[in-house]
Amino acid sequence: MKPRSIVFDLFGDYIRYRGGEVRLRTLTALLDCFDIGESTVRVVMARLRREGWFDTRRDGRETVYALNDRSWRLLDEGRTRIFERSRDPWNRQWSMVIYSVPESERALREELRKELAWLGFGPLASSTWVSPHDRLTEVQEHFADQPAIQLDLLQCSSSGLSRDREMAARCWDLGSLDADYAELLRSYRPRMKAYRAGSVPAQQALVERMQLVHDYRMFPFRDPDLPEELLPAGWHGREAHELFLQAHEALKEPADRFFSEVTASAERVA
Repeated sequence: MKPRSIVFDLFGDYIRYRGGEVRLRTLTALLDCFDIGESTVRVVMARLRREGWFDTRRDGRETVYALNDRSWRLLDEGRTRIFERSRDPWNRQWSMVIYSVPESERALREELRKELAWLGFGPLASSTWVSPHDRLTEVQEHFADQPAIQLDLLQCSSSGLSRDREMAARCWDLGSLDADYAELLRSYRPRMKAYRAGSVPAQQALVERMQLVHDYRMFPFRDPDLPEELLPAGWHGREAHELFLQAHEALKEPADRFFSEVTASAERVA
């Protein structure tokens, strides 16, 4: 786990629910649990502030890092994509995005593709992406301030379910994704007994809970959360999601307790 990833995961699972801000001293104490030194924490947080992810203020001699509108939005969107799964019946309608970006704007084109993937779209053709979910409004909102991007947003249907399945197989590497879900299950299933029994030490519970979030949170970039009709036989994705939720909840009490102990100790020192 990279330090900046741990920072966002700590804000997403803990700090956002405790006022959305934290002293640098406290954050340093938390990241020390992950064997990340103070100098690294200072460099990472300064960089994240320069990138516009956090606001800062002074409280005596202490620097306080606070979530801003941009980081709140990132955490809200991330939590929805990571923790929620669609269970609504599919109406066999595809959302289609056809885009045009000037050749000189390669970075913008890459940003667009990453955002479409995050929203659950897959590339049917080079500039044509589709999703089985109605997320065209989200696409329009995300790029409303980018006049260089021309978007055609459509809803459509194919000639039949067999063609829908063929489209899904073209847009996403479901075989590789399923294999990675199976690997996640093999890694975390053996740990569930200890998690449920509460026998994991508190510091380890926090570290493993953050590792769990880190291991799982990349899946929404790859998994479009397809309707059941489009999934291959023996799909492991939904089982992996349920295991993630159960493990995350089972580790909550000892991890929360340790987080509170560390933050209280750091505040006393301050």
